[in-house]
Amino acid sequence: MDGFELAKKLEENINSVFVGREEVVENLLVCLLGGGHVLLEDVPGVGKTTLAKTLARSMECSFGRIQFTPDTLPGDVVGVSVYNGKTCEFEYRSGGVMTQILLADEINRTAPKTQASLLEAMAEGQVTVDGTVHGLPRPFMVIATQNPVEFLGTYPLPEAQMDRFMMRLSIGYPGRAEEIRMAEQFLAGRTPQRVEAVCCGEDVLRMKEQVRAVKVRESVLGYMEDLVALTRQEPRFVLGASPRALLALLRASQGKAFLLGRDYVKPDDVKAVARQVLLHRLTLSSEARVQKADGGAVLQSLILKAKVPV
Repeated sequence: MDGFELAKKLEENINSVFVGREEVVENLLVCLLGGGHVLLEDVPGVGKTTLAKTLARSMECSFGRIQFTPDTLPGDVVGVSVYNGKTCEFEYRSGGVMTQILLADEINRTAPKTQASLLEAMAEGQVTVDGTVHGLPRPFMVIATQNPVEFLGTYPLPEAQMDRFMMRLSIGYPGRAEEIRMAEQFLAGRTPQRVEAVCCGEDVLRMKEQVRAVKVRESVLGYMEDLVALTRQEPRFVLGASPRALLALLRASQGKAFLLGRDYVKPDDVKAVARQVLLHRLTLSSEARVQKADGGAVLQSLILKAKVPV
């Protein structure tokens, strides 16, 4: 089975449990195959944990969950060094990050120092404890969640950390038919714990290599750069997209093309992922907020403004 067929089978397997949100599942796989991380921002109870568990089960990968609270410490995330009296040496005791699929639940409920402990793991696939580097298992992906409607007792993620997530996704409430189907799945016992694996971690690593080989023409690369540059020139944004955003847009576009069965990126692939990749990296100016400007609408106008290569 080639990479494209395996990716579609993985997508179908997740959709068999996580019903009614095919676009969210596709974008999650775009991030996975593009080597990125995802921020799920939504109200409680819409299936964020179910989605993460189903992904891990479908790939036969280890799954870990850290429930962030105000008293969660960096050592709980990356691990600590413990003195062994028998050997008279310090030994590394791994933290919650030492897994393949990590659910960072309610990441905005913990202190900034603990939030920052994830940065090295997300960027480099490793953690450093007392000067010793410990590699993380591969593939490695962080799926972080936060509730956008609660502010009491939360620590909003700073722009630098938001920039580390390839995409910010919102699941939303299901429609009537989807919610009834979800209840039927629940009655039938179709839960993440009963999901059968359709691939393994090695298969995912091979698919990621195939995504990196997806061709991007210079004109399409220029189109991406033009779009990023427009966000920096837009006066309603006090903070535009970073160079890291351009790289994330590139990888996401490759992942999108791969899931559509192509070995090259089209401008339509860039348009399809631009909002999810760029919006959470952009900050409206105070004047724009006073005028109640919508960041998504401003970004959409820039996407339409960017000249599409022929």
